[in-house]
Amino acid sequence: MTHPKAVILCKSVHHGCTAKVAGVMAAALHAEVVEPEEFPYTSLEGVELLGLGSGVYYGRMHPALFEWLRGLPDTPAAMCPAFVFSTSGMSCLAQFWHAPLVAMLSKKGFDVVGEFHCRGHDSWGPLWLVGGINKRHPDGRDLERAGRYAAGIAKHVWPGELAPGCA
Repeated sequence: MTHPKAVILCKSVHHGCTAKVAGVMAAALHAEVVEPEEFPYTSLEGVELLGLGSGVYYGRMHPALFEWLRGLPDTPAAMCPAFVFSTSGMSCLAQFWHAPLVAMLSKKGFDVVGEFHCRGHDSWGPLWLVGGINKRHPDGRDLERAGRYAAGIAKHVWPGELAPGCA
């Protein structure tokens, strides 16, 4: 059985927190994880689900995700479904951090089907003086939630089909 094609564009710079989340999601979706700079637009052909994720830097998702989207040609037809995910020290602001990326995805023709966020090790600014916050995150529970989230997205995107993680 072939699985639907999913790709996760991930930028995880400081502590690798977002890369851990992307890896768990990729396993649940049988997806490939790549950095935006390494994924040419022509590779979108045949992609049935696109995930975009990063840590939060200075109150924003990583600029590489926005640069990749800005360079993507506008298309009149809807692109594949997409989801957004992030890690940061402050979970309560995730919707604000995701909003610009969600808006740009929608403008480019993607159907944004969800958002995911969990805590991650944050040592930005003065936090480095104390070694940062959320040093143990994402933890096992966070990663389990990420896997369940990805499996739920698969059921939403591919209803009636065997979800990629359920071979």
